[in-house]
Amino acid sequence: MIGNRARVAVYHHLIGKQLTSYVGLHRKLCWLHSAIAVRWRTGSTPAPILTATPARALVDEQISIKAGFLPQHCPVTLCAQMRSEDGDRWEAFGHYNTSADGTVNLAQDHSVGGSYLGCEPMGLFWGLQPAPGERVGLRLRMKNVEIPLTVDISLMEGHVSPRERESAELAVVTTERWFMTPGVQRIDIRQNGVVGTLFLPPGPGRFPAMVDLWGMGGGLVEYRSAMIASRGFASFSIAYMEHKDLTVQLDISGADAYMKPSCLVCINGPAGSNMELTQTLCKPKTSESDQRFWPQDNAGYLSFREMSSPSNYSPGTQVKIENLACPLMYILGEDDQNFPSTKNSNLIEDVLKAARKSHLYTCLSYPGAGHLIETPYTPHTRLSVWELKPRKILALWGGHVAPHAAAQEDSWKKILKFLDKHLRA
Repeated sequence: MIGNRARVAVYHHLIGKQLTSYVGLHRKLCWLHSAIAVRWRTGSTPAPILTATPARALVDEQISIKAGFLPQHCPVTLCAQMRSEDGDRWEAFGHYNTSADGTVNLAQDHSVGGSYLGCEPMGLFWGLQPAPGERVGLRLRMKNVEIPLTVDISLMEGHVSPRERESAELAVVTTERWFMTPGVQRIDIRQNGVVGTLFLPPGPGRFPAMVDLWGMGGGLVEYRSAMIASRGFASFSIAYMEHKDLTVQLDISGADAYMKPSCLVCINGPAGSNMELTQTLCKPKTSESDQRFWPQDNAGYLSFREMSSPSNYSPGTQVKIENLACPLMYILGEDDQNFPSTKNSNLIEDVLKAARKSHLYTCLSYPGAGHLIETPYTPHTRLSVWELKPRKILALWGGHVAPHAAAQEDSWKKILKFLDKHLRA
C-alpha cells in the first residue's frame, strides 16, 4: 500500500501538476487512482502502467494517454468504453505495438487497426460508437451538462476486441469529460414566452454574448452553449419549437428587428425555408399518415436535401443575404447526406459577391464531414433516430468518422477564434 505522501509524489512525477486549486487533497488522491492504473506484476518484473493526463478535462481538451513497463515490440490494445445518460454502451479501440522501450504514447504512436488508424491522440474519444448489440440509430447528446461523461480506458494484451476486455485487461484508468468548467453558471429562462438556458462564465463580467440556435430537431440543446461559456462567452441557448414549456412555436424569422449581431456562425444551415416542409414536420402531434409525407431518400431515410434546396424555397422565405452587415462564417460538411449545405453556401457567396460584400463571408468546407458537426473529440453520428412514434424514422446525416472528427476539431478552434475576434473587439 502506497502512503499518501508517496502517492502524491508519484502523481506529480508521472502526471504533472494538473489539478486546479479548488480540489482538496482527498480529491487529489481520488484522481490519482483514475489517472494511474497498475493491475498485475509477474515475479520481479514491474507491472504494466496506464496513465491519462489530465484525468478530468473539458470535452474540447486533449488528454495524454500513455502505457509503460511492457515488453518491447509487443501487440497491445487500448480500449475506451462508456455508458451514455440513457445507459447505452459506447466503445472504441486501437491496436498498437509497443516501442523498443516497452511503451505506448498515443501522441506519437500509430494505431494499426481497430476503430481508427494512424497517430490519433484522441481517437479513443472521437472514435466511440455504439457497442455491438446496442439500439440502432443512437446519437450521443448530453442532456444534463452538469455531469461528466465517464470514460474507462483499458490496456489489453494482444490485438483484441473490446469484448475480450475481461480476459486480456492489464490496466485501466477512468477519465471524466466535462461540458462545463467550474464556476460557469447555468440559469433557466422561462419568461414572456421565451424558453432557454443562459450560461455565464466564471467571474464578475461583463462578457461578450451569443445566442445559440439549433435546427429542426427542436427542443432545448445546451451542451454547445455550456462549452462556449466555458471559453469565456455568455451563451444563451433558445428553444423555438418542440419543447414542453413552449406555449406556441417561437417565431425567430424577424429576430434581426431587435438583434444587431456583431458576427454570425452557421453550421450546415439554410438561407431560406420550404413552408410545406416546415408545416409537415412541426405539427404538435404527428400521425403515421403525416410521416408518410416526410421527405425520404431511396433507402427510406429522412432527408431534406431536395426540399431544402434553394430552388425549392417558398416565395418570400429566402433570407435577405444582401443586407448582411456583419461577418458570417459558414461551416459545411461536403458529405452532408441530409441537407444541401453546399448549394446554400454557394447561394450566400453569390449574393454577397453581387452586393460587394464578399469580405464579410468566410466558408469552411470539410471533405468527408457530414451534417452534424459538433464539439471536438465527440462521436460522429452518420445515422440516427429522428422520430420514434408512431413509427421509427431514421435520418441519414452523412460523414465518415476520421475526416468528420478532423472537421469538428478544426472548425471548433476557428469558431472560438472568430467569436473572440468579433465579440471581444
